[in-house]
Amino acid sequence: MSDKASVTYISTFNELLAGSVGGASQVLVGQPLDTVKTRAQIAPKGMFKGPMDILMQTVRKEGFFALYKVEMFKVRMQGQYGAATDKRLRAVVTEMWSEWGFRKGIMRGFWVTFAREIPAYAGFYTAYEYSKRQFQKRYGEQVPVWALLASGSTGGIAYWTACYPLDVAKSRVQLRPIPPSGTPVQYIANELRAIIGESGFAGLYRGLTPSLLRSIPAAASTFAAFEITREFLRESTGV
Repeated sequence: MSDKASVTYISTFNELLAGSVGGASQVLVGQPLDTVKTRAQIAPKGMFKGPMDILMQTVRKEGFFALYKVEMFKVRMQGQYGAATDKRLRAVVTEMWSEWGFRKGIMRGFWVTFAREIPAYAGFYTAYEYSKRQFQKRYGEQVPVWALLASGSTGGIAYWTACYPLDVAKSRVQLRPIPPSGTPVQYIANELRAIIGESGFAGLYRGLTPSLLRSIPAAASTFAAFEITREFLRESTGV
């Protein structure tokens, strides 16, 4: 292998490893509040008093690790509230596959998730890069860790602000007992209209508070872990 190819290989590996560390950090830090967010979106009215009540009831009835349920399967498991009839991950997967197959079962909600990610990540990276560059003007190329945390938090808030109504629609689509009908545009529009009809425009932002609370530590830890790991690998490998 040539020196140039070796450098490219090592550089790519460094980026992949740093990204993996960042992703793991996001899940560890943010998953509990993601469970709270999803339950706030889909729980019957009056079931919980607020985000803190969701958190406390979940831990009390189901244990701490109930906050770490695993997109399609995660939502369906987050929609279980600690009853004796609750299903484990394997049972949820088997049921979805046997009843609806891959496209309408396992991949249910793909297009609304796809639609959500476009404005979400546009807002996410725009806000993160803008914030980071503002810090770089003052501190130079290597900004302090707290500045990375602040930039990541800014990106996380922008992520949810840009896409939240579509995230509510996604959770509802994935939790329904039957798959949606019509084209993706039709069923997304129908779901948004149904939310407004049931709860008004405020329903489109149901659960936003735990989402924003989650976005700050989750996004901050993601980018901080990514940048710190990447810099460590660069210094260790010289690439």
